[in-house]
Amino acid sequence: MTSLLNNINSPDDLRLLDRKQLPQLADELRQFLVASVSQTGGHLSSNLGTVELTIALHYVFNTPLDKLVWDVGHQTYAHKILTGRRDAMKSLRMAGGISGFPKRDESPYDAFGTAHSSTSISAALGMAVAAQIEGNDSRAVAIIGDGAMSGGMAFEALNNAGAMDANLLVVLNDNDMSISRPVGALNNYLARLMSGRFYAAMWRGGEKVLKGMPPVLEFAKRAEEHVKGMVTPGTLFEEFGFNYIGPIDGHDLDTLITTLGNIRQLQGPQFLHIVTQKGKGYARAEEDCLLYHGVGKFDPEHGIIAKPAANQTYKPSYTQIFSNWLCDMAQLDPRLIGITPAMCEGSGMVEFAEKFPQRYFDVGIAEQHALTFAAGLACEGMKPVVAIYSTFLQRAYDQLIHDIAIQNLPVVLAIDRAGLVGADGATHAGSFDLSYLRCIPNLTVMAPADENECRQMLFTAFQLNTPAAVRYPRGCGPGVAPQKEMQALPIGKGEIRRSGAGVAILSFGSMLAPALGAADLLNATVANMRFVKPLDKELVLRLAREHTLLVTVEENTIQGGAGSAVAECLQQHGMSNALLQLGLPDTFLEQGEPAKILAACGLDAAGIVASVRCNMLSGIPKNSEAVIPTLRQAQDK
Repeated sequence: MTSLLNNINSPDDLRLLDRKQLPQLADELRQFLVASVSQTGGHLSSNLGTVELTIALHYVFNTPLDKLVWDVGHQTYAHKILTGRRDAMKSLRMAGGISGFPKRDESPYDAFGTAHSSTSISAALGMAVAAQIEGNDSRAVAIIGDGAMSGGMAFEALNNAGAMDANLLVVLNDNDMSISRPVGALNNYLARLMSGRFYAAMWRGGEKVLKGMPPVLEFAKRAEEHVKGMVTPGTLFEEFGFNYIGPIDGHDLDTLITTLGNIRQLQGPQFLHIVTQKGKGYARAEEDCLLYHGVGKFDPEHGIIAKPAANQTYKPSYTQIFSNWLCDMAQLDPRLIGITPAMCEGSGMVEFAEKFPQRYFDVGIAEQHALTFAAGLACEGMKPVVAIYSTFLQRAYDQLIHDIAIQNLPVVLAIDRAGLVGADGATHAGSFDLSYLRCIPNLTVMAPADENECRQMLFTAFQLNTPAAVRYPRGCGPGVAPQKEMQALPIGKGEIRRSGAGVAILSFGSMLAPALGAADLLNATVANMRFVKPLDKELVLRLAREHTLLVTVEENTIQGGAGSAVAECLQQHGMSNALLQLGLPDTFLEQGEPAKILAACGLDAAGIVASVRCNMLSGIPKNSEAVIPTLRQAQDK
């Protein structure tokens, strides 16, 4: 029974509870989380680990006036439940439902929208400075995991914040025991002591007295630093200008609330280090927090059970195609180096890491570093392959241009999750890579239409002595078995996959299957363009001469994408053909089943046919913008 939890619809209700009731609430909250996520899927281990922290933060701080900024945001389910969204959890990560991440327009308690790593300290610092300028007493809290501390942006923010006197609290959730030693009663006692008013007042008073004796003041500061250093690992954060407190047990509600209450009264930048356990309270998640990090639906009583192989041909995902190619290519060429920014499993590098450990580098959540590190390797004759999600490559755009492209270095970008990604929504969708890649000189950009083409394009990219990108979608392709033998494709050349009359559909990447389906109903020609850059201009111009209407189809935003490249080609050569550009519309598409969202955008076979017929009847191009008014209704169905 959730007798306490059922009566909490906001943090105001939470604050009415006696502190002695909070451990029971934590137990109920964990039970609810396991039951809820088992029905919807989502992030489980990280959320189970932050239950007590979430309760304590809302119990001590006056949210939403005080701002909580959750880094990455995949550990905010308890936060959502306690802030009035308990009943909405059944729609988590679904079309028309609540997001799996904090979202400003979803709740006033979501102070900042997050989903990418290492942004919380910067955002919270901005809020703290705004409060300071406005003269109010609200506080800003950044909750960041130890993994996110590998992102350089976090340290940029620490460096800036430590030089200010804004009332910012950074809570480091150390959930892998990667920084601290095991904690205990002594550390909890010291944390209470160092966060209390007596300690702060004593130090401020002593500092005033000692200012007249600089050598003694310096000695006192060094003595305090060394005493703290003997029992805490906080010297680094003290050097940044923060008052470091911890580490403390992140599952000890009494210690958390006392410490946070003391910190709430302090002025200036504060740093609280807590240690938690991923998967806390659910034995299976405690034993294998990685397996239960991101889950689909499962039976809580029996846990995640591997499904028996079905009596059908195995259909590998694009990620698995990349994984197989990477190992095969590494066997052939000892210069191949595999790099990932903390996405080993997601990017399909586990097998490579096991077979070639000396050539595998996980650089942490540091996309900028990953690309410049690859550039340095390439300068010395290595052939680096960077496996990265499309949405995360955006974070290293300057490094791609400045450190790789300008120097024309042979770095291969294996870009996973290009296009729509489903339940993770707008923050993780790879909607823009064709637009932001094709404008970069020296870069070859390829988009495979099927699994075999993906393998061959990766091989093609690796053979080049220049930068190259292969972008492929999440999940499985149409089921074209990849050939073991690898052959380089002719650079910048597409192919005709179906001959027709009147209409020519130029398909880029994942859109070939729906393009062929539409062409059967339209008797249209279909070209698998393969290369976005260099564009097969010869093929474009031939199709323009032989057809009345050209239609470009891509799983990328229309603005600046592959269709724009075709439009530029036609304009440069004085061709006046009607051109219909179909792609993702000029809006951020929310979570939902990719197939349904693509259909709502007119990017399935039926949608392509409808757009072409509408265009031919009216004579006016009807790009994907025309579907925007109906997009929400289609998503909600």
